[in-house]
Amino acid sequence: MGKYFGTDGFRGEANKNLTFEHAIKIGRYLGWYYGARQGKKAKIVIGKDTRRSSYMFEYALCTGLMASGADAYIMHVTTTPSVAYITRVDDFDCGIMISASHNPYYDNGIKLLNGSGEKMDEETILLVEDYIDGKVDVPVAERDAIGRTVDYVEGRNRYVGHLISMSKYSFKDCKVGLDVANGAAWQIAKGVFDALGAKTYVMNAEPDGYNINTDCGSTHIEHLQKFVVDNGLDVGFAYDGDADRCLAVDEKGNIVTGDHIMYIYGLYMKERGKLLNNKVVTTVMSNFGLYKALDKVGIEYEKTKVGDKYVYENMVTYGNRIGGEQSGHIIFSKYETTGDGILTSLKLMEVMLAKQKPMSELAAPVVFYPQVLKNVRVKSKPDAQNDPDVQAAVARVAEELGDDGRILVRESGTEPVIRVMVEAGTDEICEQYVDSVIEVIKAKGHMA
Repeated sequence: MGKYFGTDGFRGEANKNLTFEHAIKIGRYLGWYYGARQGKKAKIVIGKDTRRSSYMFEYALCTGLMASGADAYIMHVTTTPSVAYITRVDDFDCGIMISASHNPYYDNGIKLLNGSGEKMDEETILLVEDYIDGKVDVPVAERDAIGRTVDYVEGRNRYVGHLISMSKYSFKDCKVGLDVANGAAWQIAKGVFDALGAKTYVMNAEPDGYNINTDCGSTHIEHLQKFVVDNGLDVGFAYDGDADRCLAVDEKGNIVTGDHIMYIYGLYMKERGKLLNNKVVTTVMSNFGLYKALDKVGIEYEKTKVGDKYVYENMVTYGNRIGGEQSGHIIFSKYETTGDGILTSLKLMEVMLAKQKPMSELAAPVVFYPQVLKNVRVKSKPDAQNDPDVQAAVARVAEELGDDGRILVRESGTEPVIRVMVEAGTDEICEQYVDSVIEVIKAKGHMA
């Protein structure tokens, strides 16, 4: 990770940690890097979510891009996966999404995508950061070389058509609930489900610039749980602010997490001979119950670092077809380069209709193990993580848990914190083992 950009873009409170000056500079550098530097005019596409500050950042980025001679194609309010898709299929030099995902309205972010619709490589991001810090300079465009903006709502419409084409079944007679989080999916999701014939019930579809993710969406799924039960719906889907993640609710009001989704669709692929390498790609934070369920049906799995970026890298490197995170970032590499909440919900509908089974039955084999996670503030993450006595304590817990649980100790990517997590048969066992490792960290003098 760089100085400004993390694993999911440059994110911070609008005009505090992430300012309009940052956006202008990002646009200035990208417009030159993909354009004048190569002796051509760059074409760069931009999308945004519904935050009030997203409009400010959109105009700032366009100003920077045009000043460097690039043409900025504006998709307006749209989802992160739509920008990734259009960047790739319409041959843009790169794509930019303005969103802070599931964060509150006062935060925002700038996500950069390469010409293939994938997250920007670290080398290019570091060059952008050098320009932000004034370490390099780029020329401005003059006269007829100055860029322009292009209204590109047609790109969003093309993406909607792409989603509709992904369904093999009509959704007629299906009662579906959608919580669009007052975010980027607020128009797109209902249009897709309506076009496929569903009787669609939508909540939190009145964005005002300040209510994105506020007590709604995938981070507050309890409201969708009640909504599904109260309205007698067959299933419900909840998205986050930029709709790159999806969680579901079954007809009984139970939560269907990303782990459940990977099991449901991974098994469906295996049964049809479509699960290449017979593998599902997870992160280290997937629940032990998922691995137990996959073991029972003979599906193998990979474990990556936390972050859909690492999941996608694994999928590309080894040719795996499905992967994701418990939080609902699910990647179907045959169709997309990033998590896509709406596509995920369409794929779950496909399994329900193909198997003629309710969501509760499809998700039932994944029984979550109790989990306890505690954060320990430390003086030095590497020193605490690599201490021989701490490692011995972790190994001892792992040995005692055997096949009935697991322990994970990892460093926070943003804080001076070590995270100690145990999954086991009961909360009491989890608590006991987590505390035993923390006691060693404390006894060795690592706690801050």
